[in-house]
Amino acid sequence: MNQDEAKLLAARAAIEELPASGVIGLGSGSTAKLFVDEVGARVKAGAAYRGVPTSQGTRAQALALGIPLLGDEEPWDLISVTVDGADEVSERLDLIKGGGGALTREKIVNASSMRNVIIVDESKMKKRLGESWSVPVEVLRFGFFGTCERLGRLGGVKQRTKDGSVFVTDAGNYIVDVKTGPMDDPGIIDKAMRQIPGVVETGLFIQRADVVIVAGPSGIRRATARS
Repeated sequence: MNQDEAKLLAARAAIEELPASGVIGLGSGSTAKLFVDEVGARVKAGAAYRGVPTSQGTRAQALALGIPLLGDEEPWDLISVTVDGADEVSERLDLIKGGGGALTREKIVNASSMRNVIIVDESKMKKRLGESWSVPVEVLRFGFFGTCERLGRLGGVKQRTKDGSVFVTDAGNYIVDVKTGPMDDPGIIDKAMRQIPGVVETGLFIQRADVVIVAGPSGIRRATARS
């Protein structure tokens, strides 16, 4: 089984986590995109779902598939479950997210959901966060270099670019990737980053996964967050 096949397997397994109908959060990224495709097929077959997209890319995909969506400014206290991907998952089921740059919207939808399901292939599972990935951080343009200087005290800072241009988020901000290395306590790093003026949000999702669906050569396994 290659990585693309594993992602599709995880996306299809996540359908089992959905209620019969209701509001669901639609994640962003390559694995979440496959899940949204599956939701679109269910809606086409008659399922009464409404979605809350975590990025403009996911919004466009969902609309193309005919998935009814709630507006950006509507109340989201009725989100039954959100299904999203992750860039790295630790043994404690903490996450690094934001490889696609949608981390702030993803975290807002995550916080508004009664249940959060993360879908990944086995390559994303690590002992500690930071083993392979830097931490994406969304920052304001105003005072950008001062913010980067302060973030630099926590690790190497690199501004995100895409196709040779500076990457800009859906909210019009910048992304920097902070290379912390493996973190024994990512919660402390998350708090330190968020205390820096100019930081909008971090890609550290601490205790924000209720279940992680992992796909690999041996099939699907589910890891549940410890209380």
